[in-house]
This record gives sequence, C-alpha cells and structure tokens, in this order.
Amino acid sequence: METDTDLAPAVESILEAARERPGGDEVVDVDARSLPDAVARAEADGRVPVIAEVKPTSPTADGTRDDDPVELAEAMVDGGATAISVLTEPSHFGGSTESLTRIREAVDVPVLRKDFLLREAQLDAVAADLLLLIVRFLEPETLGELVAASRERGFQPLVEVHDRAELETALEAGAEIIGVNNRDLARLEVDLETFESVAPYARRMTRLDESSGEAARRVPDDVTLIAESGVSSPADVRRMRAAGADALLVGSAIMDHGAGDSDVTENTRRLVEAEDDET
Repeated sequence: METDTDLAPAVESILEAARERPGGDEVVDVDARSLPDAVARAEADGRVPVIAEVKPTSPTADGTRDDDPVELAEAMVDGGATAISVLTEPSHFGGSTESLTRIREAVDVPVLRKDFLLREAQLDAVAADLLLLIVRFLEPETLGELVAASRERGFQPLVEVHDRAELETALEAGAEIIGVNNRDLARLEVDLETFESVAPYARRMTRLDESSGEAARRVPDDVTLIAESGVSSPADVRRMRAAGADALLVGSAIMDHGAGDSDVTENTRRLVEAEDDET
C-alpha cells in the first residue's frame, strides 16, 4: 500500500477523510446490472463503451457543476453512455450516496460507485452495480478480502491499478474488472502511455503453467479492461481502444467543469461515436 508521503497533498487529504467516513448500518444485498453485458451490447450497437462520470467537482477540476445529478446522468445515457460512474466522496468531489441512489433509480444502465473505500463496512453505505477498489490504497490481503466481500453482496468490484506490479496484485486478489488509471496519484499527472504500457502486459500474462511450475497470471479473456482518466477527445478514445481498452471511464471531458452550460449529451456522444469519425 502506498504511504501518505508518496502521495500528492490533495490525495492525502482525501484518504484522511476516507478513514473517518463511516459505513452502512446493515449489509447491502445487490442485484447488479452486468457491466460486461452492457459493454457487449454497446459493441454490438457500434458504440464505444463509455462509462460517463457524474463528478460535481474534484481537486483537479477547473470549477464545479451544480446541475441536478439525475439530469446529468440521464443526459449521459441519452448520449450513448454504457454505464454511469457516480462520485460519492463528499468532501473533495461534492458527491453523495443519495445522488447515486437517485441516479440508479432513474437510469437502466450499470452504475459504479466511485469512492475511496478502505474497509468492509464502507461497502454497505449504498447499493450500486459496481464499486471501486484502488490497489494503491489497500494492502494485498485487505484487497482480496474486499473483492470477496463485494461479490458476496452482489457488487461487481472494479479494481484500479496504475502499473504492472499493481496489476499482478489485482489479479492475485481475483479481479475480473480492471481499470488502469492514467493519472498518477503521487503527482496527479496524467499520461495516456500508462494504459498503453500496462494493457499489453495484461494481455500477455498467462495463468499457472502446470508443466513449468511457474505461477504466472494473465487477464482472462472475459475480464473487462478499462482505461481511466485523461481521455478528452475522440482521438484519445481511438488511442486507448487501439491499446486494448474494452471500455473507457471519462469524467472531466464530459462534465466540462470550466463551462457550466456545456452539453453533457453531446460531450458523451462525441466520445461514444469516436470510432465512426477517423478525422
């Protein structure tokens, strides 16, 4: 697990708040909408699978958006979004579990809970179809426990990595949906080459080779590999897809915090239709 001294001050502050945030009073039981099935449907329809993110603000955003979260989510779905990601972190991202509940009731696509979850009780704060577990912030044993606990509740855990070592940790924990974050949380810098370096390695990895006795792993063929952060244009979409992304998680480019009246539907559509426009 990354130590606080390795992280940007903004991330240290986020983690400090996460450690203090309580969990739910009762264990959540979820009948989840399948993300892999939603990705397959998007592909069949000729759409780039985009997970569009409702993110009122963030430490790296140029401003805030005060639009109703449900209206934003519905606009993203109208633009062709395969799934919706909802920030539930309240202190630094302006999110809430209440917004996620309202959004999940309003849309018919999978909904991801985007937050900084550090212990099992925090899984029970709200029902969602997927939830995020970040390898950098969890000990390997804890990660494995949270992956298992998530599935027991019906969640689909999306396990986020940033490099090859974290990828191996995610696979050892049993991850089946993996996000590669192009943003380095130590410096908050974005580099699309991050996904390009991790994805081919993921695709090459092999399972336990009994004949050689070498315990090597790979991302199985049915694992969903998601490129996260830094995608801002159709060209970026095509670049990540060419590198092996099954889906893309996009927040700021769709929310466009610097322009409060930016059309979220059109922002989503231009990325969803990126492979139809090679110019």
